[in-house]
Amino acid sequence: MSGGGGGGRKKKGGHEEHEEHVNHERWLVSYADMLTLLFVLFVVLFSMSNVDKEKLAQLASSLSAGFGSQSAAFDGAPAILEGAGKADIVSIDPGAKVGDYDELTMSKEQREAIERAVRAEGRLKASQNAEEAAKEVANLKIIEQKISDALANAQLRDQVLFTIDERGLVVTIVTNEVVFAGDRAVLRKGGAKILDAIAPVLAKLPNDIQVDGHTNQLKVKTKYYPSGWELSAARASTVVRYLNGHGLAKNRLSAVGHSDTEPLIDPKDPRSVRMNRRVDVVVTTALTAEQAALLPSAAGKDSQPHKGQTSAEAAQEAAVQPEQTNLGTDNGQTTTHD
Repeated sequence: MSGGGGGGRKKKGGHEEHEEHVNHERWLVSYADMLTLLFVLFVVLFSMSNVDKEKLAQLASSLSAGFGSQSAAFDGAPAILEGAGKADIVSIDPGAKVGDYDELTMSKEQREAIERAVRAEGRLKASQNAEEAAKEVANLKIIEQKISDALANAQLRDQVLFTIDERGLVVTIVTNEVVFAGDRAVLRKGGAKILDAIAPVLAKLPNDIQVDGHTNQLKVKTKYYPSGWELSAARASTVVRYLNGHGLAKNRLSAVGHSDTEPLIDPKDPRSVRMNRRVDVVVTTALTAEQAALLPSAAGKDSQPHKGQTSAEAAQEAAVQPEQTNLGTDNGQTTTHD
């Protein structure tokens, strides 16, 4: 007789088959995984907010070894990562700017050391500039002696004055009636003789030559030129053309007119009428602006207008100085023995 639908199903072998049990707590596994990941995330974030210099150095060294790089940035040397041997932890301010990071990481001693280094570098640079200025003054004095020798041979030394300023060696030719006629820019025979004497010396120099024209401060209206500007520039240009025709290349020459704006001596001085009416032939220096600014102080009394010194006079002066030094030493020894 059939059991109908009321009987339970049986597996082979006579055992009764039960319904599959459903696990309703599987979500706990996913939840636990998510919490673990969140925990790890916050641990990483916390660790990133602190920089351990020792570990950073070890990491840099490991990366260097791993990639085979010999870069100094990855060698982990104390010179690059100063204080790597100390486990100092430096907190990073999240609100700090990128440019402020060095200030945050430097100690007071480090800042003072940097300031001392900067001051020392400044003193070294100043010393080097002063040394270069002194060397340039010596070179300019040699040029002065050569020009003075040429003028002495032509018996024209009294027609020229010398000055050393930040531009270089200034050879001042007083433009009296011997050089230029009044209100004129045509070079006279006397002026040509002066330029004939100095041009061969200037031609052998590597320096550029700048010619500055100046007028005196007399309130006299110019007749052949609109003003003193044009007259002074015309006289400077005349000298430039003459020098160019006597061995000096064009690219070494320039002409500038100053009118009466740069007097050589005080306009109240009676000599100013003659002295301030002049042409300056400037042997320009090749020094930097910082070094050139030191030329007047390095030149001493030669920074003022003076009569040029010949080579013979310079040699005689050099011979006298050691004798004076020896006399001073002998006197000192005698006084000591007494």
